[in-house]
Amino acid sequence: MCRIAPGILPANRGEKFQIMETYFAFQWHITDNCDQRCKHCYIFSGDSTIPITEMSWSDMQKTLDNCVEMCGALGRIPYFYITGGDPILHNDFWRLLELLKSKDIAFSIMGNPFHLSNDVCQRLQFYGCERYQLSLDGLKTTHDRIRKSGSFDTTLEKIPCIHNAGIRSVIMTTVSGTNNAEIPELIDVVVEHGVDVFAFASYCPTNFDKGAHIEPEQYKQFLDVCWNKFEQHKDSGTIFNLKDHLWTLYLHEKGLFTIPENLDDDVIYDGCNCGISHLTILPNGNIYACRRMDSVIGNVFTDRLSDVFFNEKMDKCRNFNAFEKCSKCELMRFCRGCPAVAYGYTHNAYSADPQCWKKVR
Repeated sequence: MCRIAPGILPANRGEKFQIMETYFAFQWHITDNCDQRCKHCYIFSGDSTIPITEMSWSDMQKTLDNCVEMCGALGRIPYFYITGGDPILHNDFWRLLELLKSKDIAFSIMGNPFHLSNDVCQRLQFYGCERYQLSLDGLKTTHDRIRKSGSFDTTLEKIPCIHNAGIRSVIMTTVSGTNNAEIPELIDVVVEHGVDVFAFASYCPTNFDKGAHIEPEQYKQFLDVCWNKFEQHKDSGTIFNLKDHLWTLYLHEKGLFTIPENLDDDVIYDGCNCGISHLTILPNGNIYACRRMDSVIGNVFTDRLSDVFFNEKMDKCRNFNAFEKCSKCELMRFCRGCPAVAYGYTHNAYSADPQCWKKVR
């Protein structure tokens, strides 16, 4: 079993937290309730009429205590990404933020733009919200087709509300064969609107258009185009978070990331946080090693997170030597692509990232 070490991050990895050392991130879905029915949504992609699940106030309190207890046991600092659905739609949303503030726990919101206003954003900032993440999945026509008519314009219109409150704006994009050609122009759009952080990740197949695959060499060319855009806008004030771990391979091949010398061969330094410093909690209490794949490892209402994090199911996520391609690559300790995307294509998280272009023996 490989050990974990503080991240040694490739050049220009943007705002990616070095949470392998001190932070532990919880993506906390407090409700399934949402104004949209996105085509690639994990909740509604199979059935847009399924009943809405929402975590009760008492269960939210128990969940928070469970997370804090785990971080204390691990010597980590908890960080929460409060999401849904749209978390603002939860009846106890503000009550939860008040509780987080009382415990001096840092958090960001991953939500929709529809309920944001200057007053709402000011209130979010009062309770300690550091970032508000919105999604743009292509230019206007493409984005609105994937998510909801009018949501592209609404998203951009709400950026000033977020900024005026002193909260950092984040735009996240899911990239697939249906929108990759639009991403370079989208980068121009987010820079023009003064977005603080922009990032993208590969589409992870659910029931949405399995034909949206991007071939490996095509994906490498896509990263190259985006890198040139990032260089063009490097003085704009927008941070380009290189969230996709294949950026490590790209930068390594360009000579912009060199594996440091005198490192331990059995230590993981960077790459996917699954099994290392991240868990997802759903409204029904199910704990996922990664929300982007079928990886339930327990339930926060009945299981102690400190135990779950070291159970047999979680250990499988840390069995890095089982990765069929990555284990043979010199970048294994820094990259490993996206196991969830691999799982989406093959139902095997150990298989190769379908966008990885590197040849290994």
